[in-house]
Amino acid sequence: MVFSSLTFLYAYLPVVLLVYFLCPWKYRNFVLFAVSLFFYGWGEPVYVLVMVASILMNWLMGRIIARREGKAARNALILCIVFNLCLLGFFKYAGFIIQNLRALGLRSLRPVQVSLPIGISFYTFQTMSYPIDLYRRQTEEQHSLISFGAYVVMFPQLIAGPIVRYREVAQELNERSITVGDAHDGLVRFCQGLAKKVLIANSCGAVFEEISRLADPDMTILTAWLGILFYALQIYYDFSGYSDMAIGIGRILGFHFPENFDHPYTARSITDFWRRWHMTLSYWFRDYVYIPLGGNRKGLPRQLVNIIIVWFLTGLWHGAAWNFILWGMFYGFLLILEKLFLLKYLQKAPRFLQHSYTMAAVLIAWVFFAFTDIGQGMHYLSRMFASPALYSGLTLYYLRDNLAVLLIGILASTTLLQKADRFLQERLPWSTPLLCAGCLLLCTAFIVDASYNPFLYFRF
Repeated sequence: MVFSSLTFLYAYLPVVLLVYFLCPWKYRNFVLFAVSLFFYGWGEPVYVLVMVASILMNWLMGRIIARREGKAARNALILCIVFNLCLLGFFKYAGFIIQNLRALGLRSLRPVQVSLPIGISFYTFQTMSYPIDLYRRQTEEQHSLISFGAYVVMFPQLIAGPIVRYREVAQELNERSITVGDAHDGLVRFCQGLAKKVLIANSCGAVFEEISRLADPDMTILTAWLGILFYALQIYYDFSGYSDMAIGIGRILGFHFPENFDHPYTARSITDFWRRWHMTLSYWFRDYVYIPLGGNRKGLPRQLVNIIIVWFLTGLWHGAAWNFILWGMFYGFLLILEKLFLLKYLQKAPRFLQHSYTMAAVLIAWVFFAFTDIGQGMHYLSRMFASPALYSGLTLYYLRDNLAVLLIGILASTTLLQKADRFLQERLPWSTPLLCAGCLLLCTAFIVDASYNPFLYFRF
């Protein structure tokens, strides 16, 4: 079940909110736990058992870690981390590992075909934060299995984040209040996210799908760049739209989830870009991988090695395929260059050059990300730099027919939309409910009519 579906918008969500607000406070975590399990099991009922096993293991090990010290707590933490990584490794990476071992000559190994549980990368990282923070004494033990289960499977951010650490919602799990202001802000945020996804991401994605299938004679240099620009807008509005919807529903339910995006396409370096894109993942790797490895505290050579490790794992986290590893290592290489010398020169350059460099690098990186087949990706990349023609009538056709969504996508990726929203709420507060209602009706019409409505990050 996806947020941008009629089933979710007009059946699941209204019923869940009605039941949630009618039940007494002391039962709301149970209601949230139950409806979230139903939400997750809607598409893959069998993997509810995997989810429950993860909840039980992390909660039980958390009890040991919270009540013991020294070796006992450390062994429980190690066991818990190994369990989580093995669970993720089996479902997400077993087939990839065996495929590569067979390619190296170990033909006796039999291929493994295991379907990937939706959102396993997100909820595994989220769940692991609990025992680690308990061991570090950065959070308190959750005594209620139901409340801990509600945290793990909370349906707004279960499938594609943001990655919410237990300590960020621990207090609200035990006691939370919902104001009219929270409900209003949550509804507005949800409608904004829905519009991002349905009106912009889907439209941009359809253009990229069409351009990426063009034959070589039709793929001019500017057509290829235009295609990957539409993909960049698609993946941004797809993922940030989902995050907005998750944060909005969370606010309605009484939870304040962390922000996941901060206008990343306005960044003026790759370092700046990754402070703004998928922030909860970046913070997770920083706090649970980069800093424990030594961060920047053990000299420059060790720091560079740590950066390489983090970005190899970041790429691998996104998918069990070499293109994702290549994507992660590409960013790691650029971040190392900026760390060594490039950033200090960038800071002296005009803002236009800073932004141009950043966006060019980001668009090239999205080519690695978009094509699971590295050969196809490299071929597309070659067309961006070498083609018989700079542009053609087909380039102008795609630009002309999709100019409105392109301009809206570019402008809305800046702070302009945020400023306009703030202006409307301060000067014309009565316009907000009208805009939300209009947005919902327009998105509904698009959903009914559209055949292209994927969520890209569901596969991670």
